[in-house]
Amino acid sequence: MTPAVAALLVVAVLAASANMCAAQLRRDHYAGVCPDVEAIVRGAVAKKFQQTFITVGATVHLFFHDCFVEGCDASVLIASTANNTAEKDSTANLSLAGDGFDTVIKAKAAVDAVPRCRNRVSCADILVMATRDAIALAGGPSYAVELGRLDGLSSTASSVPGKLAPPTSSLDQLTALFATNGLSQTDMIALSGGHTVGLAHCSTFAGRLRPTADPTLSPRFAAQLQAWCPPNVDPRTAVPMDTVTPRAFDNQYFKNLQGGMGLLSSDQLLFTDPRSRPTVDAWARSGAAFDRAFVAAITKLGRVGVKTDASQGNIRHNCAAFN
Repeated sequence: MTPAVAALLVVAVLAASANMCAAQLRRDHYAGVCPDVEAIVRGAVAKKFQQTFITVGATVHLFFHDCFVEGCDASVLIASTANNTAEKDSTANLSLAGDGFDTVIKAKAAVDAVPRCRNRVSCADILVMATRDAIALAGGPSYAVELGRLDGLSSTASSVPGKLAPPTSSLDQLTALFATNGLSQTDMIALSGGHTVGLAHCSTFAGRLRPTADPTLSPRFAAQLQAWCPPNVDPRTAVPMDTVTPRAFDNQYFKNLQGGMGLLSSDQLLFTDPRSRPTVDAWARSGAAFDRAFVAAITKLGRVGVKTDASQGNIRHNCAAFN
């Protein structure tokens, strides 16, 4: 057997295993142990949303980063210890806003306040539900979620490199990265539409502003960004990823790309590359079409690398620490 054939067999075995785990997810997974779990989580997320709108983008961002590293297993929620630097403290995850973590922590507390539910609902599932609820609160689509994930048993910063797309990624790099997670190029473009909410630090797009502005940027938008992010700006300064309707989960992101107002280079290239432009144009025209594609893509994302066997995970008592 050649090394290439052996590698393909390994990939096939891993894919089959992942599909088996994903097939065990069910919408009614908690019906017998915590039947009101979705309402409980929704209430906690709504309360957090009323405190700060940053909740929406922060929670969505957290979910994406969790699933792309070790699968959707809440490993990104684990806090570092003296003996282990966890995922959340890897360089690529330092941009994750604290409000996303806080949303899950508060939802977990609300679930555990109900005696029959205490320590019966995984942090991974709470993050999935909270993401759905945050999107709906911002005017985005509400959709049914599949449940039954266990929380992972490992979280290391060293497992992150190469798993998350840097903002300078090319279309081919983005497509390949999503493909490793069973997601198509169409899924990738739909999930990129999640940038209709949330913030990005100036440092993530500074290279597009100086010494000269990226020619794919609208000159007016480039000038606006240069004013918001001057040289030596406070590294904590962040800008809405959708500057037109920053508080709405809608298809404005795609309209922005048509106008040269994609904040990250990996956003704008979805319009400048002729292979992805037709999809951008279609979703700029139809918010309903984008919503359908987004729901399909985020449902597939929620199946990535899930753990459903007791040998792979458990239900954490504290989302930030292993049992």
